[in-house]
Amino acid sequence: MAAEVNRPDPTSFKVTALLTGLVAFGPVSTDLYLASLPDMGRYFGTSVEMVQMTLSVFLLGFAVAMLIYGPLSDRFGRRRVILGGVVIYVVGSLACMVAPTIEALIASRFLQAVGACCGPVVSRAVVRDVYPREQAAKVMSYMASAMALAPFVAPLLGGWFHTLFGWRSNFILLLLFGLILLAGTWRWLGETNSHPDPHALSPLRMAGNYRTLLADRQVLGYVAVVSTTFAGMFSFISGSSFVLIDVLGLPPAYFGFGFAVVVAGYMVGGFVAGKWTQRVGLDRMIGFGVAGVAVTGGVCMTLAWMGVQSLPALLLPLMFFFMAGATVIPNGSAGAIASHPRMAGAASALLGFVQMVSGSVAGWIHSTSFDHSTRPLATLTGCMGLAALAAYWLLVKRRDQAA
Repeated sequence: MAAEVNRPDPTSFKVTALLTGLVAFGPVSTDLYLASLPDMGRYFGTSVEMVQMTLSVFLLGFAVAMLIYGPLSDRFGRRRVILGGVVIYVVGSLACMVAPTIEALIASRFLQAVGACCGPVVSRAVVRDVYPREQAAKVMSYMASAMALAPFVAPLLGGWFHTLFGWRSNFILLLLFGLILLAGTWRWLGETNSHPDPHALSPLRMAGNYRTLLADRQVLGYVAVVSTTFAGMFSFISGSSFVLIDVLGLPPAYFGFGFAVVVAGYMVGGFVAGKWTQRVGLDRMIGFGVAGVAVTGGVCMTLAWMGVQSLPALLLPLMFFFMAGATVIPNGSAGAIASHPRMAGAASALLGFVQMVSGSVAGWIHSTSFDHSTRPLATLTGCMGLAALAAYWLLVKRRDQAA
């Protein structure tokens, strides 16, 4: 029996802004407190590795919970699941704010991540519910461009609040962010899942859904393209403070500006993708993007291994890498989710899980290989760009076979 549906108005700025905020849960929650990491270690009297666990555990919780939110939203609807997830996020943020030990903070970050991941998983499914395939890609591109404001602004804002009020103030900001999204979801977001699946949470059905998705070569291609591109980006995000400050000598007060230079590329790329995807086509737009990440990642890696270690030699190639990546991630996400409309939630969850795990692994590789140079970061970026290009050929081959 179809559920009562109250679809968001496609022209509603409030709904688009709300969905963008929900998608931004992840980057806001990771980037806002980056400037506080050194002082957090001193406050708790612990090692850098333990402080970095607050980031790694967040990604782990994000990835694991993604496998659950998709089927939950397919079963109970998008609105209720988003509301429940945001409540968990608010509780986790409050726990982070008052954490007495680093272990308590790590555990609270896991809880915060479990709540936060409802945003990207379910909001993507909402877009798929409301818009056709090409239009969904366009909307996701605009959301990605607007969402890029989060890593653009968050490190600057977090650094200022840290300087004025201390590291706990960043978690107060995250608590307020969660409360705003909770109120917005309650007020503006109606139910969009017109055909809830009563068997979506059945272990056999869940296994069957994921088996169907994993057996689809086209879905695997989209997921691989998105995940490798994201891994290249997260290599920079996770290692940026060490590389920019410790290696290249950027003062901590200006860290946010260096970070913003790279993220500005993502904003521009998202805007371009939003304008051109419907004209060029989703798969061709992905092709342009993966060519861009392969070339710019290769340039970044070449410069690093030639011994050119400077802010321009690192930030400019990465800015163009992020610009190209902004045409890959939203379009690849739209393609993966649209491939199986009745399993949109499960497809979004699978995509998000692989994406987060890929980013977590890339961050771990950088942390273990960091040699106080730009080479590990540049090498990871270059390799992930080439991997994205290779994954794209899965799409081309699959499309040609189907033609």
